[in-house]
Amino acid sequence: MARSDRQDRGRNERNREDSDIIEKLVGINRVAKVVKGGRRFGFAAIVIVGDQRGRVGHGAGKAREVPEAIRKATEQAKRSMIRVPLREGRTLHHDIDGRYGAGRVTMRSAPAGTGIIAGGPMRAIFEALGVHDVVAKSIGTSNPHNMIKATFEALKNMQAPRSIAAKRGKKVAEIFGRPVGGEAEADADVAAAASE
Repeated sequence: MARSDRQDRGRNERNREDSDIIEKLVGINRVAKVVKGGRRFGFAAIVIVGDQRGRVGHGAGKAREVPEAIRKATEQAKRSMIRVPLREGRTLHHDIDGRYGAGRVTMRSAPAGTGIIAGGPMRAIFEALGVHDVVAKSIGTSNPHNMIKATFEALKNMQAPRSIAAKRGKKVAEIFGRPVGGEAEADADVAAAASE
């Protein structure tokens, strides 16, 4: 196969991936740089990107014009995407806390039909990630940069039962043990975890 054919195929796959990605603009600030003649104004943008199937990223960009700042932030967000395991493709596997600077966030998995109970930038992250049911709370700063970074710190530590079982050399059923409900309920839990 010729090298240009491989490059074309790689480019087509990348374009198809990019078309699946949704972008959410979290905020735009006007920023000033003090120079000899006075102040030079520009814009800073924060963007969240995700494919709504477990991949999400965030980025910030600064420029003299708003569209250019958004473009820079989007490119950085696409480069920094992470994969997060989801239970049944709709919620988190377990409750988790995240910290970054003065930003502290708590996220809890929720039953079907709960919806996204989260405010500000955290809502944009969950929508881009493809989470449908979650309860989240930001404790501490309301600065969107630190809230987003704290949320990503938590999401990086999210682990699926299958990966924990593989690390321990056990089966998923052994990790869960036997719940009070009996064997039928245990089998349902194992089936749900294995579908991940």
